[in-house]
Amino acid sequence: MIITYKDNILTAYLKGEIDHHTAKIMREEIDPKIERYKPKLLVLDFGKVTFMDSSGVGLALGRYRLISQYNGQMRVDNTQPYIKKVMKLAGVDRISSFEGQHDNEKQTDNIENKEKVEKEG
Repeated sequence: MIITYKDNILTAYLKGEIDHHTAKIMREEIDPKIERYKPKLLVLDFGKVTFMDSSGVGLALGRYRLISQYNGQMRVDNTQPYIKKVMKLAGVDRISSFEGQHDNEKQTDNIENKEKVEKEG
């Protein structure tokens, strides 16, 4: 995992599998940076996450609680479709915005949009 801080934005580039064990390690790396920098925005970038169980939802919710203590906001970026679905089912979309999407989700969106246009035309 790489963590960057620039222009009051703390970005954690998560990678690999997020399970109970790895989520703890990620928390231990992200939390001190939040407490040190007190950013206005925390970005959790899931672009290189290959697997996530409920521990990933817990990771996001816990970081939201922490960043909120410093009047900051959180954004979730580059989620795979199944991760985004799990996050939304858990209500993460009510506390965080989502940006970016994986290429296969973009392709699905493009196909669906093309089908809509063809049906309308």
